[in-house]
Amino acid sequence: MRVVWKCVAFGLASLLAACATVPIRDAVPEQLVVEATLPGLQDVRIWGDAKIPNLDRMLAAEMPALKRRMQERDKSGGGVSNIIAISGGADDGAFSAGLMVGWGESGTRPEFDLVTGISAGALVAPFVFIGPEYDGALAEIFTQYGANDIYTADVMAGLFGGDALADSTPLATLIAKYVDRNLLDRVAQERAKGRLLFIGTTNIDAQRPVYWDMGRLAQSKHASAVETFRKVLLASASVPGVFPPVRFPVTANGRSFEELHVDGGPTREVFFAPSDFSFKSVDKAFGRPIPRRLYIIRNGKLGPEFMVTKETTFGIAQRSLETLTKNQGIGDLVRMYARAKDDKIDYNLVAIPDEFKAARPKPFDQGYMRSLYSAGLELGRRPITWMKAPPGVLAAQ
Repeated sequence: MRVVWKCVAFGLASLLAACATVPIRDAVPEQLVVEATLPGLQDVRIWGDAKIPNLDRMLAAEMPALKRRMQERDKSGGGVSNIIAISGGADDGAFSAGLMVGWGESGTRPEFDLVTGISAGALVAPFVFIGPEYDGALAEIFTQYGANDIYTADVMAGLFGGDALADSTPLATLIAKYVDRNLLDRVAQERAKGRLLFIGTTNIDAQRPVYWDMGRLAQSKHASAVETFRKVLLASASVPGVFPPVRFPVTANGRSFEELHVDGGPTREVFFAPSDFSFKSVDKAFGRPIPRRLYIIRNGKLGPEFMVTKETTFGIAQRSLETLTKNQGIGDLVRMYARAKDDKIDYNLVAIPDEFKAARPKPFDQGYMRSLYSAGLELGRRPITWMKAPPGVLAAQ
């Protein structure tokens, strides 16, 4: 959120007049929101705050691949199903990128049966899902690019009628450079094995989280599959107000509409399952309990970060939003802990160390991101000390 208020302050200080308009959108009516689907791409997403429709049918379809995977694991003596959830964090996403590469270099990084990502985590998750063969690309994205490769400031347009304070075309171009049909084919191959990759966005009209099954999307041969895959990643990383929302054409009741999706962070900072989903239903369909281990990478610090607040409208607002975001993220970690405990899932959490103090002269500063990437890299190369509970819960134990 630092970007929002720095851009606003800059815009007001310039005192320049401007005006902007955004294209007219035929929004989905409230009564049709639940039934809206992407043309030719059905069953590629679910609501993150509701029960999964036709859960029994879905589990029946996934069970053959799951049984094959668990049989292979049982033979090798490693019958644990590993899950990883990667949080949002804007330029702090460099931490998770470095951690994953370092973890891979250590030779102890497992293959994950479920990978989820939100915002910056959405840009990390697909490469983690495929595996170490894409670690080089992951390193490049978070060390070789800076602010000019992410956005172009357009503050006055945003302040006077536009839909954002910056243009995210550079980020869209960067995503397109790495996300091509070859990457989708690799994601599709892993999806066929029963592994899952979910990316979270926020349907801003509905105020609800949406989780996209990127593996099923990658398996589609629809002409729009690659473009839609890219748009989901862009939407998940589009901080509302800073970057423009992403439009998705949908149909409902025989009519065409457009949904508006933004960063997954306003509804969830990190997730690993829909709110009402229990892994016990998977165990029941499988026929026995499956040992599971959940890893969470929080692209941010967990402890309070002291900073003298500027006594201006924007300084106070900025600091308040940063505080809100931090505590919302901790709330998500607590909810995930409760879900994991109820489903008997081993909980493991790591975050940016409080002692990390690199200078951050501007958002997406390349020097800052490289320093943070290096910190994550070194942390991943050695045995990682995982927290077994989130802040507050850990203190109470």
